[in-house]
Amino acid sequence: MSERELTCGIEIHQQLDTKKLFCNCESTLCDEGYGAVYRKLRPTVSELGEMDKAALVQHGKDVFFTYQSCKGSSCLGELDEEPPGPLNKDAMETALTFSTMINADMIDEVHYMRKMAIDGSNTSGFQRTALFSTGGYVEVGGKKIGILSVCLEEDSARKVEATAEETVYRMDRLGVPLIEVATAPDMETPEEVMEVALKIGNIFRATKRVKRGIGTIREDLNISIPGGARVEIKGAQELRLLPDYVRNEMERQKMLIRVKDILIQRGVGPSEFSLEDVTEMFSKSASKVIKGALAEKGKVIAVKLPGFAGLLNGDNGKLRLGSEMAQYARTRGVKGIFHSDELPNYGIEQEYVDSLKAHFGLSSEDAFVICAAKEKRAVDALRVSVERANQAIIGVPNETRDPLPDGTTRYSRPLPGAARMYPETDVPPISITDDMLDRIRNNLPEFPEEIAKRLVSTYGINAQQANQIVRQGRDELFVKISEETGMAGIAATLITTAYAELDPHAIPDERMLETFRLLKANRFSKEALPSILKELAGGSDVEGAICKLGLEAVGCDEASEMIAKIVKEREDFVRSKGLDAIGPLMGPVMAALRGKIDGKQANDLLAAEIKKLIG
Repeated sequence: MSERELTCGIEIHQQLDTKKLFCNCESTLCDEGYGAVYRKLRPTVSELGEMDKAALVQHGKDVFFTYQSCKGSSCLGELDEEPPGPLNKDAMETALTFSTMINADMIDEVHYMRKMAIDGSNTSGFQRTALFSTGGYVEVGGKKIGILSVCLEEDSARKVEATAEETVYRMDRLGVPLIEVATAPDMETPEEVMEVALKIGNIFRATKRVKRGIGTIREDLNISIPGGARVEIKGAQELRLLPDYVRNEMERQKMLIRVKDILIQRGVGPSEFSLEDVTEMFSKSASKVIKGALAEKGKVIAVKLPGFAGLLNGDNGKLRLGSEMAQYARTRGVKGIFHSDELPNYGIEQEYVDSLKAHFGLSSEDAFVICAAKEKRAVDALRVSVERANQAIIGVPNETRDPLPDGTTRYSRPLPGAARMYPETDVPPISITDDMLDRIRNNLPEFPEEIAKRLVSTYGINAQQANQIVRQGRDELFVKISEETGMAGIAATLITTAYAELDPHAIPDERMLETFRLLKANRFSKEALPSILKELAGGSDVEGAICKLGLEAVGCDEASEMIAKIVKEREDFVRSKGLDAIGPLMGPVMAALRGKIDGKQANDLLAAEIKKLIG
């Protein structure tokens, strides 16, 4: 049996549409923040006396945190100034309902733990989380994907602004109930990763107790390849980008494995690299970055990397260890680093490159890296860059990475471990009784497959449309439109075509429903729906879109006049083709009418005008 090219598991975090987890505050976001509370968070040891390395790295950034409240919010729990209240019952029942739907084994007694988080995302320095079930599964493409755990935890505060010295959070999202689902590492292709995430998301939505919209569901991807290491991509929000994140991470790890092999061939081993102050050498450099740093009384610090030439940015960009090192450096508050594989460039001329190579006594296989900034920041940045270079000798490091909008990622922090967990002493244990579970089993919501079958049988759409509507999470919208307007066929076609191509959060459901109400009222024809949707996705309301597009419906007399004019202009063609001219002329007719009447009506009027002409 051949070795798997990819091993991937997902952690999915879904916000629940209930009040907050340990207080009675509403779980809605606010547009403006008020007030300011300042904190500086520090790591602490776990119950085993260990210190989490990710927490230590975060502490090393030396950042202060500012917390904003929302108007009317006065909950001291958000500030960790009073103990948590009772666990929200609706959130607990939703976690148990989801666990039942995936055939998981329930925990008899729930115990909350504290998960250290000193990145400022929680005012207390930790997140409360509890295990509710284990051992479940979902079926995707005839394959069982294991569910290792289902937890119920608090969501983090919302980051609204950040500098190198301070991060500003808003507490509206802090404490919103969040179900965390961790799958087994059973996924073997990038496309399978997206399908599994979609399946779990559909089960979440089937509970009818989850929030919708941007940021309400987030995926963490745990990816490894043969010879690589487990890397976590944390906080992906765009479902369609999941395959890109997986593919790009696979290629990144392959690149790093190749770098390691080359370093081994060159006989390069981990070593202590010596940082040097080379400010005087670059005192007259024309580089804007260096001039700016020196103007602020900064320094230019450099380090020699024996054996690393061509690996920092070589082989036509296929080897990019320099980019990896720069990402580590930026976590120390600098804008970046320069390395010998990319110089001369950025205002640093060849004479400076030659001088530094001569200073270090570099061979053709050696490289150097420089950083220009305040001395402490430059030293710290190069130190972590050198650590990253040493990791390349060993292979692919375990780390957490942030997703970017283009499907790539950047370094965030080391992969956290068990040392960040310790017991929560303010939340008493919660028993999961048989009566509680029986009540949930007897009131389970419809599964996604059942919803699709109901849409087919009730509204007469085909199975492919029904499955796609459910996959998109638009079944409730489809039912509302169909029940109110009777336009199930048109709604199904639109939702699975033009609507599916748009940002799923760009058009509120109520606006879609209003669009169909006006369609039923004959304000425009169904042919105009795709154009209207594009306007709605751009922020227009329905009336504004109709007006902008000039789509006010016309009467039969006005439409007949417009069609008669088109037929008259093409009289010779119509006389030669007869009724066969209907097909070719429908394009110009519909373009002239611009969605003001529907296609069947236009076809009938065109046929009537042609018959008048040819007799």
